[in-house]
Amino acid sequence: MKITLLHLYPEAMSLYGEYANLTLLSRYLTWRGAEVEIRAVGCDDTPDFTGADLIYMGAGAERIQKAALSWLSPCKEALKKAADKGGLVFFTGNAMELLGESITDQKGTVHEGLGFGQFTTVETDKRVPHDIIAQTPLFSQPVVGFMNKCSCTAGVDNPLCSAMTMGMGNEQERGAEGFYLNHVIGTHITGPVLVKNPAFLAWIAETILNNRGEALPIPTEEPQWLTHARRAYQVTLNELSALANK
Repeated sequence: MKITLLHLYPEAMSLYGEYANLTLLSRYLTWRGAEVEIRAVGCDDTPDFTGADLIYMGAGAERIQKAALSWLSPCKEALKKAADKGGLVFFTGNAMELLGESITDQKGTVHEGLGFGQFTTVETDKRVPHDIIAQTPLFSQPVVGFMNKCSCTAGVDNPLCSAMTMGMGNEQERGAEGFYLNHVIGTHITGPVLVKNPAFLAWIAETILNNRGEALPIPTEEPQWLTHARRAYQVTLNELSALANK
């Protein structure tokens, strides 16, 4: 089985090392027995979503985020068709904001979004960097990670995370976070969120397989890198939980 991971604008929208999400996902799927191809889409390229099992974009500086929106907007109908056909769209960091109806920047300029959700984002002059713990109904383990946002996203009816034990949600402290509808996932969590969260990594992989209507066995012997990732996750969760309870 060959699985194709499409990485949108990795040179511009990987501000916090988001490329590692696809690196580890590729390694995980290879361990499961798949052949994996990662295809990068450059800023001057017209993306071809044909056959893409995952379409991914990470975070970028605010100015670059608007540029990425301008690059992708002419292809939004093709992107929607790809999602309708089972391609998983996964945007992290401020790339999530592109999935909504609009982004209003600090100058008051409104940038039309891709329209996957009916939510809107308004940038603020206050940047809020913080660690997070979030609860999601998609799998049992909490999500841990980091955010560095200067925006408020309102009107999300289908959040990825139902609440935050620690950190800022879409609109408020400890509120719901992210966006999840059909085959489209967005979260403000920045950096290699799949590296930090083995359960999230496994869920993304299983979702890709389910969308294809195929299955791959889980080998009996777990690779050392995955064991280390689970241990690192537990250390992070314990430390952040201790801080949240202070």
